[in-house]
Order: sequence, then C-alpha cells, then structure tokens
Amino acid sequence: MSDNKIPGLPEIKFNKNGYEIRSDILGLAEKLVIEEYKAKLLGWEVSQNKDEEGKIVTKVTAPEFPGLEKVLETAQKMYDFVNNNPKK
Repeated sequence: MSDNKIPGLPEIKFNKNGYEIRSDILGLAEKLVIEEYKAKLLGWEVSQNKDEEGKIVTKVTAPEFPGLEKVLETAQKMYDFVNNNPKK
C-alpha cells in the first residue's frame, strides 16, 4: 500500500490505549468542571445588588474556583462510569 496522506487531515485511530482513554476522560472532566464553575459565576454576577455608592451589598458568596482535586474527582466518577463500576 502506498502511504498517501492528505496534509491537514487528522490521523484516524480506531482503538485507543488505556492512557489515551484516561487522558480523554480527564480532559472531559476538566471541561465539565470549568463549565459548571462558569455557570455558577454567571449566576452569582447576576444576583449581585449594589447600593447607591456602587458597593456590593449581597451576602451571597462567589463560587470557589475548582482545583485539581475537583477535576480528578470528576474524572474518577466518569472513569468508573465508563468501566461500569459505580461507587456507592
């Protein structure tokens, strides 16, 4: 077979190894956690009230930015789901 590759097209792989699958799940978990944070932050911004001087007077606290632990926890839940091994 000739090795005719068209420039700019991605290489197609049909099977991923365990590392690639875990890497993909970690990326999905990171995106999910960040999107959840953005939604909470937007809700917090919309709920803010200001006084006449422009100072925030609402007692609602801003959401905490998710760290590595939250991303890894979410990734583990997703990985368990993929392996059909839910923790109870």
